[in-house]
Amino acid sequence: MAYEEPTISVSAKSTPPPYDHSSYRTAPQKLKVTYHHDESVGNYHFGERHPMKPHRLTLTNHLVLGYGLHNKMSIYKPRKATYEELQNFHASEYLDFLKRVTPANAEGMAGMFPKFNIGDDCPIFDGMYEFCQTYAGASLDAARKLATGEADIAINWSGGLHHAKKFEPSGFCYVNDIVLAILNLLRYHPRVLYIDIDLHHGDGVQEAFYSTDRVMTLSFHKYNGDFFPGTGSLSESGVSLGAHHSLNIPLRDGIDDDSYVALFRAILEPVMNSYRPSSIVLQCGADSLGCDRLGCFNLSIKAHGECVRFVKSFGLPTLVLGGGGYTVRNVARCWTYETSICLDTALSPTLPTTTPYLEFFGPDYTLHPRLTGRVENRNTRKYLDGVRVGVMEQLRYLNFAPSVQMQEIPGDLGGWMQDEQDGVRDGEEDGEEGKETRWGGERDRRRGWGEYYDEPVEDVI
Repeated sequence: MAYEEPTISVSAKSTPPPYDHSSYRTAPQKLKVTYHHDESVGNYHFGERHPMKPHRLTLTNHLVLGYGLHNKMSIYKPRKATYEELQNFHASEYLDFLKRVTPANAEGMAGMFPKFNIGDDCPIFDGMYEFCQTYAGASLDAARKLATGEADIAINWSGGLHHAKKFEPSGFCYVNDIVLAILNLLRYHPRVLYIDIDLHHGDGVQEAFYSTDRVMTLSFHKYNGDFFPGTGSLSESGVSLGAHHSLNIPLRDGIDDDSYVALFRAILEPVMNSYRPSSIVLQCGADSLGCDRLGCFNLSIKAHGECVRFVKSFGLPTLVLGGGGYTVRNVARCWTYETSICLDTALSPTLPTTTPYLEFFGPDYTLHPRLTGRVENRNTRKYLDGVRVGVMEQLRYLNFAPSVQMQEIPGDLGGWMQDEQDGVRDGEEDGEEGKETRWGGERDRRRGWGEYYDEPVEDVI
C-alpha cells in the first residue's frame, strides 16, 4: 500500500508555500543510481554484547539482491580507503593508534585508551582498522561517482557513522566517512547540505563544519540534554562563517509518522530555498524507527522512506548513507525499501522467499511490519511548531546563498579514479560471520562540546 500523505501537524498559517521545483535542476526520468558495497563489511564483530551489528549490512544486501534491485543500478565493490585519505580529516596520531591496536596487544596499549575514548561504546575488535577503511572507502567511492557525474544518487549503507571525531571515536563510530565524503564533494560543489534522520544527533559532522558556510548541517534527533551524545539543541547554530549553518531539530520521545514527515517537509523546503545547495548527503540512521533496541520514536519504515523520497524530489546529486539501527531485521527492511525509492521501484510487501537468513524476518516475513504506537508521543503540536519557528528564525539570516570562489579542481581527485571502472561487479554471496547476538545494555555517555575548534575548518577544506 502506498504511503498516505500525512496530516500536517504544524499550524497551517506558518507552513511555507509550495516548493517550486523548477528552481532546481529537474530530475531526469531515469536517474543514474550506484550502489557501493563490499561483502566483507558485514563480517566484522564488535563483541557479543555490543548493539552494533555489521551483519545488518549482509541482511540488507541480500534483500536488495532478493528483490532484484541490483539489476536496476550500477554495483561497485569499492577499494579500501588509504591512510592518506583518512588523514584528510583524522589526526595522524589517532589513525596510527587504530592501525596498531588489536585485541592481542590491547592490554599493553590500555594506557592510551582514555586518550582515544576506547571503552564500552567503542571497543577494540579484530579487523577494526580494516573495517573503518572498508566503509570509509565505500563513501569516498560514492562521492567520486557523484562528483564526476557518473551517478545522480550514490548509496552506501555501510557508511553514515556520524559521531566519530577528528581525534577519537565516539558512539560506535571510529572514522567519520561522512566528513571525508563531504570534503571530497566540496572540491566540485560550492555548497553541500547534510541531512541526518538518525535517532541521535549528528554531532561529529556538525563539529567538523561548525565554522564554515560551505556545509549546512540539518539534524532531526532526540534531545533532552542527557540523551547521547548530549548535543543538538536549537541554540547550536554555528560560529564565524558557519553562523546559522548548523540547524538542529530536537525531538521528544514517541514522535509519530504524521508529525515527523510534516515537520521534515516544512523545514527542508525553506532550507533548500535559502541555502541552495549543490549536492546533498543524507544519513538514514534506522534507529529512529519504532521498536529499535536503542530507540524511542514511533516511525514506520514507510515514513522513514518518505523523507528519502522528499529529498530525492529536489533532483540534486545525493549521497545516501546508513547510520544507526540496532534491530537488524528492521534495519535491513528499511534500507532495502529506501533503495527501491531511489530506483522508483515498487516492492512486494512479502519478502523474497529465496533470501538467505530469511528466518531473521519471522514470524511475519513482510517488508513493512507494524512498528508504531509503542511509545507515548510527547511531541505536542505547540512544541513542534515552536521548533519549526526557531529554525525559520535561523534561516532569516541567510538572505542569499553564500558565494564561493572555486579553486582549480584536481584532475582525478588525487589519482583515485584510475581503478574505479574495475570495481563494477554483480552481487555476490556474503560470508556467514557477524551474525546478530543479543545486546545486554548500553552505556550512555556525553562528550563536552566545542573541544576542537583550534583548527578552522577552512584550513581543512
